[in-house]
Amino acid sequence: MQYGICPLSIVPIRTLPEDSSEMTSQLLYGEHFKVLESRKKWSRIRIAHDQCEGWVSNHQFKFITEEDYKAFENPENQQLSPDIVSHVCSQDGMLLPIVLGSMVSSSTLLDHSFEGSSVSGHAQKNELVDVAFLYLKAPFLWGGKTPFGIDSAGFTQMVYKINGITLCRDAEGQSKQGEPLSFIEESEPGDLAFFDNNEGVIDHVGIILKDNYIIHTYGHVRIDRLDHTGIFNTEEKRYTHQLRVIKKII
Repeated sequence: MQYGICPLSIVPIRTLPEDSSEMTSQLLYGEHFKVLESRKKWSRIRIAHDQCEGWVSNHQFKFITEEDYKAFENPENQQLSPDIVSHVCSQDGMLLPIVLGSMVSSSTLLDHSFEGSSVSGHAQKNELVDVAFLYLKAPFLWGGKTPFGIDSAGFTQMVYKINGITLCRDAEGQSKQGEPLSFIEESEPGDLAFFDNNEGVIDHVGIILKDNYIIHTYGHVRIDRLDHTGIFNTEEKRYTHQLRVIKKII
């Protein structure tokens, strides 16, 4: 088994080993993974954080040892950037911009220096909402995980990750985590609301706010009304998502 780490700001993970293939997720700076299969130009990987699999270009990651990989599995060695944009500096003095949620504890292994702030461990539940607001107006991007492009499950996953909690990469997987709640009135800010399509497949998720509001990704990260029917878009004056289940993760 081989192991790798992301030395760049943002690297796409694709369904197939080709540049034109669909992007299903992203690697952020410092994220580490197992290399499941290697080809001349591409490798199939499994991210340590959420077990997400896909193909990345061999030009966009660096191999690491099994010892280094296992060291980063320790939560005490996982420090993330809490800023929308910060920088690491290479040995030749070049600055590399990194985004919110990047694993800055990997900078030493990558021969970079980092002097910004970082967070680690489990935060309080009320801090989930504070982090969620950092993504406001981030445009929707299928497979995205950053303030410059993000999908609904990527948004909830990254908010929880920055607060020290692991969620699955897709909405359906996340809906199987945590404790179900019977009514919106039982929920607290930071709980997750899941929504399904006409076929009954859960394909959307958002973070519940106080006073029956929700922050979620629809065109961009935005705040809308939430009730027992679903999400009511105040601009379009209609329901855009049908509520399926509410989950308390912490």
